[in-house]
Amino acid sequence: MEKTNVLIIGGSAAGIVAATTAKSFYPEKSVMLIRKEKDVMVPCGIPYVFGTLSCSSQNQIPDAGLANAGVTLKQAEIASINAEKKFCVTVDGEEIGFEKLVIATGSTPIRPSWLKGADMQNVFTIPKDKEYLDNFKACLGGFKKVVVVGGGFIGVEMADECNKAGKDVTLVEMMPHVLSLAFDPEFAIQAEDVLKGRGVKVKTGISVKEITGDKHVTGVALSTGETLDADAVILSIGYRPNSTLARKSGFEINKLGFIRVNEYMRTDNPDIFAIGDCAAKSSFITRTSKPTMLASTACAEARIAAMNLYKLSTVRFFGGTISIFCIATGDTAFGAAGVTENLARERGFDILTATFEGLDRHPGSLPDTHKQIVKLIVSKESGIILGGGVSGGTSVGELTNTIGFIIQNRMTIDALLTAQIGTHPLLTGPPTAYPLIKAAELIAKKRRQNGSK
Repeated sequence: MEKTNVLIIGGSAAGIVAATTAKSFYPEKSVMLIRKEKDVMVPCGIPYVFGTLSCSSQNQIPDAGLANAGVTLKQAEIASINAEKKFCVTVDGEEIGFEKLVIATGSTPIRPSWLKGADMQNVFTIPKDKEYLDNFKACLGGFKKVVVVGGGFIGVEMADECNKAGKDVTLVEMMPHVLSLAFDPEFAIQAEDVLKGRGVKVKTGISVKEITGDKHVTGVALSTGETLDADAVILSIGYRPNSTLARKSGFEINKLGFIRVNEYMRTDNPDIFAIGDCAAKSSFITRTSKPTMLASTACAEARIAAMNLYKLSTVRFFGGTISIFCIATGDTAFGAAGVTENLARERGFDILTATFEGLDRHPGSLPDTHKQIVKLIVSKESGIILGGGVSGGTSVGELTNTIGFIIQNRMTIDALLTAQIGTHPLLTGPPTAYPLIKAAELIAKKRRQNGSK
């Protein structure tokens, strides 16, 4: 039997971070990462393989980081886990013993069995599989009309990238707007308008009845009675957790299909952890179970699990996902962190909101200056910031991260109003009208008018 102190199953973002963090915090321990794939893709970069990047090899995660950290990499597939005796068995019958185990088996794109025609040729999903994606891209090269089903982040990015590659693209979303689950309507509508302006046809509030054709897809029939011509269909309607290995090995699975873990990312076995897309999550704000699958969340969970492998820390735990999202379409970017206004009200929070529109550079006459809009969602009672949305130029990404830090540290409007910020004409909004601070000022004014402190 081959043995290692720490065994990590899964080689995407969560597995890599867990492995390197474990080796950093416990350098005396041997760490092995086992994965079934030969090559690993940058998860969030996959859509860009179809337009911005010339090939999938430009979107690979190099193995050098693991080797340089002292992590042993093994290509194999785990068939079973014996939690009691602490060993795994590969599909080839090889046994690998461990002291601590981290399950990071990820997720699989949904190909709905209820959708007629979903199994036809030229109907694609978007897995983290280089071989599949290379074949997908090769096939797509000969097609002109592409229908993308699903207007979440990956669907929007795939539609935009295929459009960039010269395809005639139609995006179909059953919700009222694209990105509706992540953004309040004003940001979702703005993103939709940008996408349309770039040449993507967008159909919202409409569902797909069936995919038509004979072996090869020829069209997509909509709930309106219209049928869209299609040479290829891209299904982007979500992912399901890869929890089958954990389930058949006796681990508890929650009602959403995720491996149940505590705030240290431990399963019900104190020596076995689960992280990333396969692990259960709850909302940082509402405390409800969530199906959120984000590489950023997965990496945070990976660091927490790895740091707590051999010694629990009361200050290093996962308090719930903040759901920090970003997306860029052309030169316009959108971001959100925490709860949206709609979700906050739905969950029963008494809130105040405010939006400020400013600039991301100063003065506004500088080239490439972009309008920047910041919205804050705040508890009326406490002044604690619960969520925020941003649109603007490329600075949106880091500003969204800043709002995430604010939420995680339960900062109040007063803490934000007294915060010191650094500004520069080419890099940020003006210190006299910094959009994040100005939005906070508007909230403070509403609190005073409502009799709050």
